[in-house]
Order: sequence, then C-alpha cells, then structure tokens
Amino acid sequence: MNNFKTVLLLGGLSGLVLVIGGSLGGQVGLLLALVFAIAMNFGSYWFSDKIVLRMYRAREVDRDHKLYRMTEDLAQNAGLPMPRVYIIPDDSPNAFATGRNPEHAAVAATEGLIRNLNSQELAGVMAHELAHIRNYDILISSIAATLAAVIMMVAQMAQYAMIFGGGGDRRNNIFVLLATLILSPIAAMLIQSAISRSREFEADKTGAEIAGTPRGLASALVRIENLHEKVPMDANPATAHMFIMMPISRKGGMSLFSTHPPTQERVRRLIH
Repeated sequence: MNNFKTVLLLGGLSGLVLVIGGSLGGQVGLLLALVFAIAMNFGSYWFSDKIVLRMYRAREVDRDHKLYRMTEDLAQNAGLPMPRVYIIPDDSPNAFATGRNPEHAAVAATEGLIRNLNSQELAGVMAHELAHIRNYDILISSIAATLAAVIMMVAQMAQYAMIFGGGGDRRNNIFVLLATLILSPIAAMLIQSAISRSREFEADKTGAEIAGTPRGLASALVRIENLHEKVPMDANPATAHMFIMMPISRKGGMSLFSTHPPTQERVRRLIH
C-alpha cells in the first residue's frame, strides 16, 4: 500500500507539472526548467552522500566498532552489500542512510543514539536505515525533488511573467497566474512531504523484517522522540527528511508539511 501511494503521489507531482505547463503555455520555458531541475538533482543524487556526511562531520568506522559489526550482520540478513558506516559527533539520538544505490551506500548514527539505546533498539534503527537502501528511497526522493523543483521554477517563471508582462492572454489571465504562483509550490511541498512519510512507513515495515522483530524499532522510536525533547539536534532543514526522526523541533505537532509520520502511528503500525 505504501509503494502504491508513492506511485500515485509521484504521478500527482508529474500531473501538476503538466497542468501548470498547460495553463501558462511556454513549453520551451517549461522544458528548460525541467532540464535545469534534472541537472541539479542529478548532481545531488551522485554527490549528496559526501556532502551530507561532511556537513555533519561524520567519521567512518571499521570492524573494531560495534556499530559496524551490528550493521554487517543486518546487511547480511537484508541481502545487501556492506555499506560504509559513520559516527556523527552529536549528543542528540538520530540516524540516516545515504547513497545512490546499495552498492554505494552509507549509514550514519549519532553518538547520542549509540549511547542511549540498548542493543535491540539500535539494531532496529540500523535495520530501518538499511531498509531505506534496499527500497531505493534515495532514488525516489531524488525523483520527487526533481518534479517539485520543476514546479517551483515554473511558478517563478509565472512571477516574472506578471512583473515584466507578456502577451495579452497572460495579462488577461492575471488571476490564473496568481493562483499558479501561490498554490503550485504549496501543492508540490504537500505531495513531496506525503511521499517522505510514506517511505518512512515502508522503511519501518522492511526494517522490522530485517531485524527479525518490530519491538526494537518501536521502542527506539519512542525513546528517540523523548530524548529529542531534552537534547535537540542542530540540523540543516534541507536534510531533515533523511533522518529516522525529524531532527527539527515540531512543537506545533504534526502537519501536512511534516516529512515524518507521528511516532505514535509508526509504533502502532509496527506492533499491530
């Protein structure tokens, strides 16, 4: 069901691109925006792992570290090549996976995660991250980001059309341009966030299968959320969707723009 929802949402993003293109005209401009967005996200897809690992000052570890040995066992259970394993010098408990495919993947966990979770909980978290790799969620996120970027760029083009003018039809359809400018980026963000939440549910499910039990991951999610209240993480909002738990404060509660589902719902789905 989560995979089906992802396909529908990606289709919704694609359809939104076509609708905007049809309402604004200018197919050449739309094509240029598409090419530019793909080029940006192509670079992100190939180099994002190095960028984000450097951003969080992650250091690679080998078999001498317990996290490496645990990940090695879980990767064998998952039928995955051994990813690179990194430690992030941060007291807030969190983790993420990155890399363009299973052969070029990395998993990273904070010092706070390793210190505060027991072995079963830590295994549940790392299994969740390996699930993201096995499910090709990095690729799905890149596609969603490309489509969302196209929508943002087309909306920007609409803004320039309003400022600098254009053909008579465009001046007569000022309200269409306004609606496109305001609503399209919002719709793109909503759909992209929904895709991210759907992939988290799927990674929870697959991670529980890799670990052999959902109990460790369910317990870890509750513990991580509680610890986040005391030890927040200074994370870049652009990378927030990558972590197992939203690293940025969500004092206002769950919203349609949240990249992660509510912890309570994640635990309910895991246990029942």
